[in-house]
Amino acid sequence: MASIRALVLNCTLKPSPAPSSSEQLGREVLAELAAQGVDGDLVRVVDHDVRFGVSTDEGHGDGWPAIRAKLLAAQVLIIATPIWLGQPASVCKMVLERLDAELSETDTDGRLLTYGKVAGVAVVGNEDGAHHTIGEVQQALNEVGFTLAAAAATYWVGEALHKVDYRDAGPKPETTGRTTKALALNTAHLARLLADRPYPPPDAKGAAVGASHEPA
Repeated sequence: MASIRALVLNCTLKPSPAPSSSEQLGREVLAELAAQGVDGDLVRVVDHDVRFGVSTDEGHGDGWPAIRAKLLAAQVLIIATPIWLGQPASVCKMVLERLDAELSETDTDGRLLTYGKVAGVAVVGNEDGAHHTIGEVQQALNEVGFTLAAAAATYWVGEALHKVDYRDAGPKPETTGRTTKALALNTAHLARLLADRPYPPPDAKGAAVGASHEPA
């Protein structure tokens, strides 16, 4: 059985040691992945000097290359983000912009380095917008080469206009627990399948990147 590692990128706006609900949910995902035999790490992105840009290294002490090295060593990527104004946090958007550079990075067979890596999303917020946020992040991750399993997201959203954060919500909702378990189970399963049976190279017979199909 293939050995699988996971990386959770916590996209909270708060630097350590401030408490973070998105970090708590991200660590709950890691715990469920551990139950599936997957080891992992969590990185709070804002603790690192990650520069704005769309390259793999923006120079001048950019903190992204070290995070990217962890990402390339993992088979599972989980983006954990809060909701702000009904959207992914700005740190999350910056991470997705940095991942845009992966569209130019390929292996010796012409496959994106992200091919074969499986992604998931964990979202917290005190207003509605979880489905919108998940949709934005999942689409971006898929576009830069990540694969998403069935039920590849978990979230918690508090009541509108209330101030209770996920980390302070008391007993955690059973629904969030179920979606977290499903995310971990399906993501670990798919990651092992892709590790054993990688995607074919783009020049393989019957497979081409961006191939068009004429209507019948």
